Order: sequence, then structure tokens, then C-alpha cells
Amino acid sequence: MAERLSDDEWAVWDAFYSMRRRLDRALELRLHDDSGVSAPEYEILVGLGRSDDRRLRVRDIAEQIGWEKSRVSHQVTRMEKRGLVRRTDCASDARGTWVELTADGRRSMLSATRGHTAAIRRYFVEALHDDAATLESFSRRVLEAIGDDASPDQHASPDHAGSRDDPGVVARAS
Repeated sequence: MAERLSDDEWAVWDAFYSMRRRLDRALELRLHDDSGVSAPEYEILVGLGRSDDRRLRVRDIAEQIGWEKSRVSHQVTRMEKRGLVRRTDCASDARGTWVELTADGRRSMLSATRGHTAAIRRYFVEALHDDAATLESFSRRVLEAIGDDASPDQHASPDHAGSRDDPGVVARAS
């Protein structure tokens, strides 16, 4: 049976959860308003922009951003229609295709990055003050604790500790 959280632990969780959700939303709104690029589009554009030859396979994009391949494929199709990316055949794998950054996609990524960086500085970096090292250390510990549990290929079994079916877990709106 899972141990219940104390009121203080819930207060910390609720504050963190609210901050994370509102920060994500503020960044997404600013990104779209400033550049017309959605957060999912931006994630893919940046991944392609950082790759050596500005192209990646769908499975590599999915792995980078933690999505299922089918979701990436649908997003890439929408981005292709906007001229941000294009698909090309993969010479080494007849079944595979590359997703390549187009010139318009690169311009959109660079334009979006300027505003997105300013928003990150305003909403996040400036609020950190001297807590950056502490937050980085904490974030790494949480990521280590999560391990592969957040992988899109992982599926929790019904008897997985902390599942919604566990009678020891108390639901709390956040």
C-alpha cells in the first residue's frame, strides 16, 4: 500500500504542479503569439536544427521528445503541409524516411527561438536567482528516479505501484 502524502508534501506538490503547468502554458502562448509556431512544432524544428545534417528519422524524433512514433508522424504531416519540413527516402533503409528541415522551417525555428529564449529568461531564469544549481540538481534526481518509466514504449501494468487502481493512492486534484 502506498504511503499517503502529508499536508505539507501536498502543498509542495501543488505549488510545483501549478507552476509547471502555468509556465508551460505561458511559454506555449508566447511562442505561438510571437512566431506562429506551436510548442510541438518547435520541439521538432529544434531537434532537426540541432542534428548534424538537419534531418532525423521519425523514430529518432520520437525518442528525443518522448512521443509515440505515430504522433510524431501525424505532427510531421501537418508541418509538411506548412512547408516547415519535408520527407525524403532513406537510402540505407527502404522502409524508412528522413524528416528534413526546410529553409522556411529553419527561418521559423530561428524566429521562434528569439522570442522563446526571451520568455524563458523572463518567466524562469530571472525567477531562479541563486537557486539554479539547486533546481538543476533536484531535476536530475527526479529524472533519475523516473528512469524509463516515462518512455512512450513503457506501459505500466495494473499492479504497478502508484497506479490509479492502487487503493492506497488518494486522488487529489492538481
